[in-house]
Amino acid sequence: MPELSVIVHGPNTQDHLTGLLDSLAAHPHPDTEVVVAAVGDWARETAERHAPGVQVLPLPDGTSDAAARSAGAARATGRWLHFVHAKDGLPPGGPRTIAERAAGLPDTVDVLLIDHVRSTWRTSGLPSADGPLLARAGRADLALDDSAHLLRLTPLLGTRVLRAGFWRAHEDRLTTDDEPHAALAALLLAERVACLPHVAHEDRRLRPASLPPVTPEQHYALVDRYESLLDLTLGRPAPYTVLYEIMVRDCLRTFARGGMPEDVAREFFHRASIAALRRRPQGYRHPAGLDGVRRSLLEEGAYTRYRAFQAANRTRRTVRSTVRTGRRQLGARVRDLQYRKALRRPVDPHLAVFAAYWNRGVACNPAAIAAKLAELAPHIRPVWVVTAENAALLPPGTDHVVPGSRRYGEVLATAKYLVNNVNFPNAVVKRPEAVHLQTHHGTPLKRMGLDQMPFPAAAQGLDFAALLERVDKWDYSVSSNSHTTRMWERAYPSRYVSLDHGYPRNDVYYTAGADDVRAVRERLGIAPGRRAVLYAPTHRDYEAGWTPRLDLAALADRLGEDTVLLVRGHYFYDGAASPLTGLRRSGRIVDVSSYDPVEELCLAADALVTDYSSIMFDYANLDRPLVIYADDWETYRTTRGVYFDLMAEAPGPVARTQEELTEILTTDAWRDEGAAKARAAFRRRFCEYDDGRAAERVVRRVFLGQDEESLPPVLPVEDRTPAPSPEEACPS
Repeated sequence: MPELSVIVHGPNTQDHLTGLLDSLAAHPHPDTEVVVAAVGDWARETAERHAPGVQVLPLPDGTSDAAARSAGAARATGRWLHFVHAKDGLPPGGPRTIAERAAGLPDTVDVLLIDHVRSTWRTSGLPSADGPLLARAGRADLALDDSAHLLRLTPLLGTRVLRAGFWRAHEDRLTTDDEPHAALAALLLAERVACLPHVAHEDRRLRPASLPPVTPEQHYALVDRYESLLDLTLGRPAPYTVLYEIMVRDCLRTFARGGMPEDVAREFFHRASIAALRRRPQGYRHPAGLDGVRRSLLEEGAYTRYRAFQAANRTRRTVRSTVRTGRRQLGARVRDLQYRKALRRPVDPHLAVFAAYWNRGVACNPAAIAAKLAELAPHIRPVWVVTAENAALLPPGTDHVVPGSRRYGEVLATAKYLVNNVNFPNAVVKRPEAVHLQTHHGTPLKRMGLDQMPFPAAAQGLDFAALLERVDKWDYSVSSNSHTTRMWERAYPSRYVSLDHGYPRNDVYYTAGADDVRAVRERLGIAPGRRAVLYAPTHRDYEAGWTPRLDLAALADRLGEDTVLLVRGHYFYDGAASPLTGLRRSGRIVDVSSYDPVEELCLAADALVTDYSSIMFDYANLDRPLVIYADDWETYRTTRGVYFDLMAEAPGPVARTQEELTEILTTDAWRDEGAAKARAAFRRRFCEYDDGRAAERVVRRVFLGQDEESLPPVLPVEDRTPAPSPEEACPS
C-alpha cells in the first residue's frame, strides 16, 4: 500500500497536463502512486504516453472535476490522497516531500496543509501568502477550533492532502465542482490538521479570457457556498467568525469586480445581504473606515446607496489617477501637517515605538527589548510599526501602526522612546525629550555606513548625507563587542552613547533549556539522534538575486541519512521566487527561509555553515561547531569591503569548494580540537558582552534611567553556560 496517491484529474487544458506528467516521471518516488482520471481523448492519450508509470482512468468529455476526482479516488490505494488538477503543476520533489511528511502522521490527522506557488501566462513560481502562516503553525497537529486562522489559507483543494479514510467518510460533502467549497469543507470536517511549510503544489491560473463566461447561477452559488459551510461551524465560535468574515469579503470583492448584468448584480447583492445579516455573529463589530461602510450598506440591503458609494469611489480613484503626482504631494503635505501638529503635543513618557527590519514585524533586538520591557517596566506601552502586508503575521494582541496612517504619525511624534534595528525615516523629527535607541542587527564583517563609500557595489543609491542626518538622531547605539563599538564609531560618526551591553536577541542562547531545544527540533521534524546543519548564506551586493552556491541535493546525499540540512535564505529575498522551491531530498533538506525567529533555528542546529553572514557571531554564543564556506571570498572582499580577514580569524574550519566542505562535514574536522580552539578565540573577541542579560541591561539603562554601575555586570566568556546542545537535549 503506497503512502501517497497523486490523483491527477481533468482535461488536458492548454496542454498543461504534459508538463505535469513529465515532472512526475522525472522525479518518481517508490511510496507514491499516480492515478490519472483523464477527461477526454487528449488527456487520455497524453497520460498513456507515460504508462506504465501511471494508472490511466479514461473518462468521457464533459466529466466534471468533482466526478473525475471521485473516480480517481476510487481507483487509488494510497493512505493519503493528493488531488491535482491537470492544469496545475507539481514542483520537483513535491510528492516525495508530502509522502515523507505524511508517513509520520497518525491516523488522527485528517488533512495535511501544504504551501504552493502561483503561475499565470505572464509569470511563474510566484510565492503564496500561505508560507508564513504554515511556518508559524509548526510541526504539531492542530484542531481547527484552536487555529481558526488557517481558514484564511488560499482555498485550493490541491493544497489539502487528505487521509484516504477521511475522504471516504466525507466524500459526499467534498464532491463538488466548487473547489473553494471543497477546500474549506475539508478543514471544517477534519478532526485534526497538520502543516507542511514547503512548496509542493503549483496553482496555474488560466487567462480569464480563455475560460467560459461566468453564469448568474455561478455568482449566486458563492453565497450558497458560505451558507452551507457556516452550517458546519455552528457551535464553534472561532471558525464561525473567521468564515463569516471570509464570506463577506468574498461577496464584496465579487460584487466590486463587476461584469454582471444589472438584474444579476441586484439579485446577487440581495442574496449576499440576507446572508450577511442572518449569519452575523453575536456581538460582531464592523471594521473601521470604508470597509465598515461597505459592510453596513450590504447588511442594510442598500443596493442603490452602495452603487452610489461605488460610483463616488470610482470618481475619487479616477481623479486620483489623473492627478496622481499632485495628489501624492498633497497627501504627503496633509500627513506632514498632521505630524507637525502632533509634534506640538506633549511627549508621552509611557509610549515606546518599536520597529525591526524595515517594518517587517516583531523581531531581532527590538523584540527582545520589548519582551524584557514588559517584565521590568510594564507601565511603558509598546507600539510596533509594521507594514500592512505583515500586520496579519503579528502575535495576537500586538498594538501596531501602519506607515502612512494618521496614528503612525501621532505615535512617532509623541513617543518618549523610539527603538529600531535600522533607521526611522528621514522625516521623523528628533524631539529633545525623546530617546532614540539604535539596536543594529549584526556584528560587522562587511563595511557599513560611511565605510561603504569606496565600494560602488555597496554604495550604489545610498545618500550618505541623509544617512548621517538619521545617525545624528541616535541617543544610544547597542553593541555586542568592542570590535563592533569601534566600527560603529567610524562608520556612523556622531554623539550617541555606545551601550556595550550585548545584543538582546542573543540572550536566548544562555536562557534556553533542554525543553526549548527539544521543542524547536520537534517543530522542525528533526528526530533525536539526527545531526542538523543550518546553512545560512548572506546577500551579495554584486548579485541581482539569490544564486545558490552549493549543490544542496548532492551535499545531502554525501552527508547521509543521519544529517538534516536546514537551509535559510537571506531576508532580502523574502517574497521573491526561491531557488529552494520544492527542493527536498529524502527528508534531509528543509527550507526554513520563512521560519521565525532565526534564533530558534540556531538552537535546533548542531552546527552552522555560513559564508559572511553576521549569524556566525550570534551562533558562536552557543559554543557549537561553525564552518565557513567561502568560495568567493576575494570577490566579496573586493566588492563589499571587510573589516577583518575572516580567512585568518575564522570561527572554525574554512572550505573554499564544495568538496572541501563535504570533507569537513563527513569527518571530525567540523568539531575537532582545531575547530574548538578557533571557536574559542572567536567567542572571546566577538561574544564579549553577550551573557544572557543584555536586554535587562538595556532596559534598565535606557527606560529606567539606571546608571552604568548599577547594571548587572557582564560575565567573562569562560564563566557562561550556553543552552544545551541538541546532543545533550535530545539523546538518541
